[in-house]
Amino acid sequence: MNASAPRQKMSYADYVAFEREAQTKHEYLRGEVFAMTGGTLEHGRLAMRVGLLLGNALEGRPCRVYSSDVRVHVAATDFDGYPDVSVVCGDPETAEEDAHALINPSLVIEVLSDSTEAYDRGQKASHYRRIPSLKAYLLVSQHEPLLELQVRRGDRWEIVEARAGERLTIEPLELELA
Repeated sequence: MNASAPRQKMSYADYVAFEREAQTKHEYLRGEVFAMTGGTLEHGRLAMRVGLLLGNALEGRPCRVYSSDVRVHVAATDFDGYPDVSVVCGDPETAEEDAHALINPSLVIEVLSDSTEAYDRGQKASHYRRIPSLKAYLLVSQHEPLLELQVRRGDRWEIVEARAGERLTIEPLELELA
C-alpha cells in the first residue's frame, strides 16, 4: 500500500474514532494521518500466499496470523500501520487506547511495491523495529523470487536472504519457508 499526502493533525483518540468509520485505511504518525492506496493484484496474491504458508506452518502452535486488516501500534514512535501480514506468538495484546491495534507482533511482513519499497525498508522498518516483541521483519519482493528477513539479535538486526529454490529459516519462530 502507498500513503498519500497527510491530512490535518489529530490526536490518537480522534484517529482511532476516525479509522473506525473510514472507508479506506490510514496510517498514523505523531498526529498526522495518511490515506493508504490499494495494492496490485500481484501484491495481494503474494500477501495472501505468505499468510497461508505461515498459517499452515504455525498450525498447532500458540501463534496467530493476521491479514492487512489488522493494525499494529508502535507506542515508541507514535505510529500505526497495516502490515501486509503479522504474526503474534502468545496472547495478542492491543493498544490501551484501541482494542483493534496489536502491540506485540513477533513477525511483521511487507510485500514490496515500487511505490513503497524505500518506505518499507526505511522509515516503516524503523518504526516496527521499536516494538519490543518483534523478532523478525520479512520483506517479500514482487519482481523476483526473493525473501529478505531482518532478524533481531540482541540490540542489532541482521539480514538474511533467500532466493528461488532456497529455504528461509525464521529462527525466532522456529519456522522454515520455501
